[in-house]
Amino acid sequence: MAMESAFTLTRITTPSSLFCGSSSHYHLRSFSFSPKLSSFNYSLRTISSAPFIVTASSSSPSSPSTTVAESQGLKINSVQTKPIEGQKTGTSGLRKKVKVFMQENYLANWIQALFNSLPLEDYKNGLLVLGGDGRYFNREAAQIIIKIAAGNGVGKILVGKDGILSTPAVSAVIRKREANGGFIMSASHNPGGPEYDWGIKFNYSSGQPAPESITDKIYGNTLSISEIKIADIPDVDLSQLGVTKYGGFSVEVVDPVSDYLELMENVFDFSLIRSLVSRPDFRFVFDAMHAVTGAYAKPIFVDKLGANLESIANGVPLEDFGHGHPDPNLTYAEDLVNILYGENGPDFGAASDGDGDRNMILGRSFFVTPSDSVAIIAANAQDAIPYFQSGPKGLARSMPTSGSLDRVAQKLNLPFFEVPTGWKFFGNLMDAGKLSICGEESFGTGSDHIREKDGIWAVLAWLSILAYRNKDKKSGEKLVSVADVVKEHWATYGRNFFSRYDYEECESEGANNMIQYLRDLISKSKAGDKHGSYILDFADDFAYTDPVDGSVASKQGVRFVFSDGSRIIFRLSGTGSAGATVRIYIEQFEPNVSKHDMDAQIALKPLIDLALSVSKLKDFTGREKPTVIT
Repeated sequence: MAMESAFTLTRITTPSSLFCGSSSHYHLRSFSFSPKLSSFNYSLRTISSAPFIVTASSSSPSSPSTTVAESQGLKINSVQTKPIEGQKTGTSGLRKKVKVFMQENYLANWIQALFNSLPLEDYKNGLLVLGGDGRYFNREAAQIIIKIAAGNGVGKILVGKDGILSTPAVSAVIRKREANGGFIMSASHNPGGPEYDWGIKFNYSSGQPAPESITDKIYGNTLSISEIKIADIPDVDLSQLGVTKYGGFSVEVVDPVSDYLELMENVFDFSLIRSLVSRPDFRFVFDAMHAVTGAYAKPIFVDKLGANLESIANGVPLEDFGHGHPDPNLTYAEDLVNILYGENGPDFGAASDGDGDRNMILGRSFFVTPSDSVAIIAANAQDAIPYFQSGPKGLARSMPTSGSLDRVAQKLNLPFFEVPTGWKFFGNLMDAGKLSICGEESFGTGSDHIREKDGIWAVLAWLSILAYRNKDKKSGEKLVSVADVVKEHWATYGRNFFSRYDYEECESEGANNMIQYLRDLISKSKAGDKHGSYILDFADDFAYTDPVDGSVASKQGVRFVFSDGSRIIFRLSGTGSAGATVRIYIEQFEPNVSKHDMDAQIALKPLIDLALSVSKLKDFTGREKPTVIT
């Protein structure tokens, strides 16, 4: 990985507006989409000159080629800058509205602050990966990141064609290519387009999101930054596979699908899955939501597994996700839900989000909660998925996720961990060999094959389970359905009724005041306190001590846990780009099989009413009803 680089440093003493994305203007002259979903052809005509204008040209895919710059060295410009407020990095990187990132030096400051935060050995002359979900502003941002990386002495950038790489694929590529880390350009499940959201995060050498020790340093450096180091090189054509060299620095544009597909073929038995998906009596729909998994859906589900091309809905990634909200839940994936709940609906449906790390699983007229999904995958993994043929090493869930997975771990006699929300908390456990399968109630499911949650992995896991259960079924015989698998699981383990209420873009002051009120309330609470018909076991603000490195994460969610195991939990989410999202989680365990078919909202109504009463949510936020109910 280490490469020699020759650099010269030129200091510019006047402030520059080089990094103002709003100076990039272009008209779309032509656009075409190849049936090969990894190939996008476009032509841009520049109408104003600026250092970071994307000027890709239209051409059909060609064999990889190498272009060597005339100069064997790089001129590095040092651009003066000053701190910009509001760049504190959360669990999922930095997310803001696109117009914020397009402000002068906004993105550049953060990227330079990142390099200022890393030890030299973590990037100097090394290899970094770059990719994203295809949303608006990714093209301009990719050029900024490449030039600053070169300016800071990175040896090589490996980038997905057209800047496309799903979040799971970035993690997979980092691990396969033994890269030092990688940049992910995404705001995940949040909307895209000029008026909406953009985001950036950094993943480390094992493919996991950067730990808080690094994100805290990045924020600290954004408060004191004074210069940006940028290589004086032209924009790189990201539409063509191949290598471009500038002195000792190079950029390799790669197929975004190939490394990830190879990994999936090593994890799953594709011949087994194909035996189900290609059956004439099995119907399957995957909704890519015009997001990044559109680039992966056809190569995997159609070309490799034999699904019909018509099985892929919204399969073309678009910068604005087709004016949609790429969040795979019952509200924002309503079209898919209507198809599965329609008359004579398909046997299986699934969706993934903006950057491909979340998933929703549906059967015919049947929704699988994410909490149940990870538990069912864990319970069936050893039989149905070759990667787990020796059995999982351990299981883990985020604290708000229901206790379904706990019961599987107990029955299989496996180590079990309850961690704060945020996928990085699973990474340490995986690296230490303690964890194989994990999940979050926020539609995130995954395993230690990479260090991110993985939407397509979850879909393939479910198809593997269904294929395994139906492998001996002859044509014309009734197939084991999604609902059959779930109900059999409930009969074995009991059902954890679970629901989440999301109140999006609340006024931050009111939301924070509500959480503080709840913290004051739990400080005065004690075991035995009565809340209606519920008796309190304990109430706390969840804290976690990492069993691997001893690090402590506090204030991770206010919990009220009752004597029958029921729980209500309150959290503020950090995954949005504006305001605050209040999340309420409600859970109740039901061992009685005769009650398993109850609607969750009916079963949980007494707890839901208690949660709204205890929190005084309406008083603090003014909200009459949630934005999303899961």
